[in-house]
Amino acid sequence: MAGVSLLTLLDDIAVILDDVAAMTKIAARKTAGVLGDDLALNAEQVSGVRANRELPVVWAVFKGSAKNKCILVPAALAISAFVPMLITPLLMIGGAYLCFEGFEKIAGAWMDSAEDRDTKHKEQLSAIRNPEVDMVEFERDKIKGAIRTDFILSAEIIVIALGTVEGKALATQVGVLVTIAVLITVGVYGLVAGIVRLDDVGLSMVANRAKTTAAAVQRGIGAALLAFAPYLMKTLTIVGTAAMFLVGGGILLHAFPFGAVLLHDAEAFAAALVPDIATVMEVIAGMLVNGVGGLLAGGILVVIYSTVMKLLGRSAH
Repeated sequence: MAGVSLLTLLDDIAVILDDVAAMTKIAARKTAGVLGDDLALNAEQVSGVRANRELPVVWAVFKGSAKNKCILVPAALAISAFVPMLITPLLMIGGAYLCFEGFEKIAGAWMDSAEDRDTKHKEQLSAIRNPEVDMVEFERDKIKGAIRTDFILSAEIIVIALGTVEGKALATQVGVLVTIAVLITVGVYGLVAGIVRLDDVGLSMVANRAKTTAAAVQRGIGAALLAFAPYLMKTLTIVGTAAMFLVGGGILLHAFPFGAVLLHDAEAFAAALVPDIATVMEVIAGMLVNGVGGLLAGGILVVIYSTVMKLLGRSAH
């Protein structure tokens, strides 16, 4: 009997692990958009410090992010266990926030002139090079800001992941949320560390002045990395912003019956247009509807927020 019980237990564990793996894949797909934004925002947050302090700052933010997950995962599980009806409203709040922040980014980019951005960049470089500037305080502010940003985006990711395992066994919920939390923390900050050091790697490669073919190739790769690094940051920012509308718009549309119907009709119409690539057309149509919905929602929320701030006599930024 003991052997049978052990086999039953092992079988149950295998089923749970299989469930966790399957649900984690689904949750990872649904949170991928927020992850892109998380990566871009945190790379931006920790950039601007002195080169020899970039990795220590990333490490400090990583530790803060890990603490955030230690708060968010138990809180999400408690919500699922005791007040599961809050999951959908929290998802909607998260989706609305993503749309709002995405539209604010676009509005800010439109309102800031090229001269304003150039001036801000020069001021930051001047502060970094000035030995009299208190960089310790500057780093603390950067770290605090990055951890706050991480908390908000991590909350979105955890809530979205929780929505994918709603109604599943507690062991599956714990497994999926913990796995997602670990993956996003290690993955995002590992990539952030790589991104902020990319230009330094390029500089070290360019500095190799040996008169050999290998050194020449190394210098060429280093120059390419130096040219590529700024475009990588810009690309991450654009992709992250687009993902905010896609994810946020998708959450909001699925929360309302008319939104789900609109999405289904758009996908069916697109598939009928080009039957040979029906699946691809459905994906494109879904992304367009989610993106436009997210853009509209973000614009409405920004207008409401700006109006309220004006009525209260405060700045919207």
